[in-house]
This record gives sequence, structure tokens and C-alpha cells, in this order.
Amino acid sequence: MASPAALPGEREGRGERAELLPVPSALREVLPDAGLRRGTAVSVAGGDTGLLLALAAGVKEAGGGWAAAVGLPDLGLAAAEGYGLDLRRLLVADDPGPHWPEVVSVLAGAVELIMLRPDGPVPPKLAARLAAVLRRSGCVLLVAGPWPGAALRLGVRSGRWFGLGDGHGQLAGRQVEVVAEGRGSAVRGRTARLWLPDEHGAVRPLREQAHQPVAEPTAPRVAAVV
Repeated sequence: MASPAALPGEREGRGERAELLPVPSALREVLPDAGLRRGTAVSVAGGDTGLLLALAAGVKEAGGGWAAAVGLPDLGLAAAEGYGLDLRRLLVADDPGPHWPEVVSVLAGAVELIMLRPDGPVPPKLAARLAAVLRRSGCVLLVAGPWPGAALRLGVRSGRWFGLGDGHGQLAGRQVEVVAEGRGSAVRGRTARLWLPDEHGAVRPLREQAHQPVAEPTAPRVAAVV
């Protein structure tokens, strides 16, 4: 993790900021507000790394905002950059261990968005305490896995990779269906079919099938790429 001197300063002018943190255009149709509501926690079911990075990529549109990754030692920086994250404005705390709540509390006052993988199940009381921190700071918390009281839950289903055939070739993209559900306007759920990522490592709407599907089994290769 960066030293305290390297951290961005406390954010100012919170009352003048937009209520929503932008997301890439391909994801706007699946989110009830077409963005991430500031000061809330969002759960990414299954901890899908591609979806996590795609959601975080819009932070660069928030006036050059900063992001942080906590408890994600396997996060691929090349993949993060491919999705659109500015690595110069990404703070990383690979292994905070049981101190991750304290790390999140400190970073919430300094960055626009935090990607988090907790080291175990999160007690509701702890989630409620951190929810208060998020509300005060306006930071968005993207959690890889379940989170008690999450305002929004997203997940990936029907995913398949393209580009390999008979155990050889190069992965050229993954087609998925993203599902979002939650409270209020999101209670009924929304879906969108996307490239996550496409052949350039970015997220975009699924228009047409341009590649051959990946030959089975693909799990070891998918883990290495994502």
C-alpha cells in the first residue's frame, strides 16, 4: 500500500458532487440509476474480477478520481488498465488481513471507490459501521462477494470465453449476461449481455458473435487471464 504521504488528499466540496459515480456506458443500462450511488456498498456475486474492474473503471470520469483495491493480491494490473482504470490513481493494499476494516475506513475519506475482498464473512454490525463511513465520505465500496445490506447486487451468468479451439489459440473475449438487483428501483432486477472483456480487454455491449467459443475445459485458462 502507498505510504500516507502518497495518498490523495481529503476530498472537498462533497455537497457539489454528483450523487452518482459514473460507470462505462456498456453497464449503464443494467444499473437502475445508470451509475453507482455514492456512499453505498455494492456486492459482486462470486467476486467476478472482470465485473469488478468494469464497474470501477468509470472512476476516471469523476474529475480524475482515485480508486483503491484492498485484499485483492491476484488483481491483474494489466487487466485493470485494459478495462480503463488509471494505474497512476490506484492504491493497492494486497493483504491487510484482519485489519481490512480499518484500511477501508481510512481510504474511504481519500478515494472515490474501493474494491474489496474481505478475509471472511462480514458480520452485519461491522457492515453497518462501515456503511456509516461510506455515507459520510461518499465513497463507493465494491465488494467481491456478499455484503450485508448491500444497496445493489450484481453477478455474471451464462459466461463463455471465445478464441480457443481444441486446446490452442488465444483468448479473444468473454460473452456474459450481467444481472443486477437490489432495493428500491432495482428490486425487479435488470440484465445486459456484454463482452466482458472484448478482444481489447474492455467492456462493451454484445452486438454479434465474432469468434469461436472456447473449447472445454476452460477454467484454468480463465483464472489465469482474469
